[in-house]
Amino acid sequence: MDIQPSQFFQLLSDETRLRCLLLMQREGELCVCELTHALGAIQPKISRHLAALRDAGVVADRRRGQWVFYRIHPDLPEWARQVIRITAAEAGERPPFREDRAALAKMPNRPDTSCCS
Repeated sequence: MDIQPSQFFQLLSDETRLRCLLLMQREGELCVCELTHALGAIQPKISRHLAALRDAGVVADRRRGQWVFYRIHPDLPEWARQVIRITAAEAGERPPFREDRAALAKMPNRPDTSCCS
């Protein structure tokens, strides 16, 4: 995988995409329903941003029935993974990232129950 730094940082410059990536960094894999709940955004908006990240090779997806789960792409170059890790570590306690995690933690019916089964 060969993502150019300018393309990578352009993707990160959008707040919705950055919020999704930082949640994935902390949680591992998340379904679209979890991201919409955590960010308080509608599904088409989240899906559009996830598609941009997937098309660029920043995230990978996995389907389970009608649900789609996303994670940081395992083949993402190490320099890009470090940017995401450091950003999550350093900005994770600031708004809106802290609130995203809190909303996700309070989400009823997460994927291992009825949300995405």
